[in-house]
Amino acid sequence: MVSQDLENEVRQYQQLFGDVKAEIAKVVVGQDGLVHRLLIGLITGGHVLVEGVPGLAKTLLIRTLSQCLSASFSRIQFTPDMLPVDVMGTEIFNPRDASFSVKKGPVFGNLVLADEINRAPAKVQSALLEAMQEKQVTIGRESFRLEEPFLVMATQNPIEQEGTYPLPEAQLDRFMLKVLVGYLSREDEMKVVERMAGGSPVPEVRQIMDIETVLRAKRAADSVFIDSKISAYVVDIVNATRFPKSCGLSQLAPLIEMGASPRASINLVKAAKAHALLNGRTYLSPHDIKTIAPDVLRHRVALTYEAEAQGKTADDVVTSILDTVPVP
Repeated sequence: MVSQDLENEVRQYQQLFGDVKAEIAKVVVGQDGLVHRLLIGLITGGHVLVEGVPGLAKTLLIRTLSQCLSASFSRIQFTPDMLPVDVMGTEIFNPRDASFSVKKGPVFGNLVLADEINRAPAKVQSALLEAMQEKQVTIGRESFRLEEPFLVMATQNPIEQEGTYPLPEAQLDRFMLKVLVGYLSREDEMKVVERMAGGSPVPEVRQIMDIETVLRAKRAADSVFIDSKISAYVVDIVNATRFPKSCGLSQLAPLIEMGASPRASINLVKAAKAHALLNGRTYLSPHDIKTIAPDVLRHRVALTYEAEAQGKTADDVVTSILDTVPVP
């Protein structure tokens, strides 16, 4: 049974995050879907992988979000010659007193942009694993807790292959959501062109909430009610990526090399709860699950060569599963 206090709290957060979206829209045009999913990652403590062509204001977006929350922001430009210490930080020797001091790296921030993460080699990519999963960083013999909220938004370019290092499945699984960002609509691109042609400065955004409010919103999202039938629905969807034949999807069996991990089920519920909160509801519905499932599953379903030969994508597989698994 959901309390009246929780309903009032959820409506309050719906209004506040709606104001955040409105502030970001003053600066960034046509990225409402990405903004919504960044807020889901922020509320749940998950991380977001963004795949899209250059020039879509991804950096501007997350910087603007940090300003709306009065949160610290740092940007890491990944390059092939980077080392893990460039991300995490290092110990510096002081010859005066023969001691070491710690210099923290750019990963120490509330909102971290890992730009073009697939341009760095695996050892640098994996440097983020501890921070993303454990919310801590080890430098030398000392471990440092990262301040909450902590959100990594990593970007990768979908068209360039030379000089890139594809993220391994184990690291992809650390991202709660993978969001595909396409070109702007004609109307939105007209707005961008008119703004830039006019030479008007980027509008200033106001702070809508503080970090403590974000953390309280996270606790409210955790309290969103989920019925056992919805839990079973989530498990059935994820299980269908592993054993499609047993779910009446024999046509997908030759296309799937590996299904989603148990982390997918957990993240799907968490993300759906945040989605419900952002829409002012204190309970989960099947619509919440179906809306957010493609973003949770598309990077967790590994396809076979046969699927690639047929031109099938992970989204095609996920869509077939969502169309087939019975809705409670």
